[in-house]
Amino acid sequence: MGKHMGRTLFKLYHDAEFQAQHHKFRVSGPGLDALKEAHATGKGAIIVSGHFGQWEAIRAVLRQNGMESGAIISTHKNPHYARRIRAGIEEGGKPILSTGRAGTMALVRHLRSGGIISILLDEKYPEGIRLPFLGLDALTSISAAQLALKYDLPMIPAYGIRIDDENAVQVIFEAPIAHTDSVTMTRAFNDSLSARILANPDQWYWLLKRWDGA
Repeated sequence: MGKHMGRTLFKLYHDAEFQAQHHKFRVSGPGLDALKEAHATGKGAIIVSGHFGQWEAIRAVLRQNGMESGAIISTHKNPHYARRIRAGIEEGGKPILSTGRAGTMALVRHLRSGGIISILLDEKYPEGIRLPFLGLDALTSISAAQLALKYDLPMIPAYGIRIDDENAVQVIFEAPIAHTDSVTMTRAFNDSLSARILANPDQWYWLLKRWDGA
């Protein structure tokens, strides 16, 4: 896990160069066509993923296909790290929005104007609800699903999984999660990410203290 996370951070610090390495990306899954369709009609979209594999490859593939995705980041206490990581993430696509009320308002404006946003949903969310994740209940945010329902947007799980002795990335865009209710949709994403992690456990950054007492 440490090796994979180190490589991920290195790519984030040099995201512009990474974005140009199209030969490393192997793209599959029906979700990319759904994103293209939404983009062509001026409709926004929500991509959901986790701190798993080379997640910035997702936004790189979007750029390769004429689209751009913003991202949401948490505020970091270390100012040097915060500057470096934000600068790198901005090279992968804009806008970069912070968590909190102001960031949420900006996110809604972005989505309503037809923008795409990528959200990593595997962090512990104290105000969330308990949903199964890797077989244990974890406090989980349902806000992505709420936004998808409120503004009729596709919510698409996507993953960048290192393959071929880690020299390439399999970027998988799953089918959009069916619109039902926010809890059911978020649970479906948790199940999706759990399956990806179980198949490649060393590629998940598990130091996020996902569960109570972790």
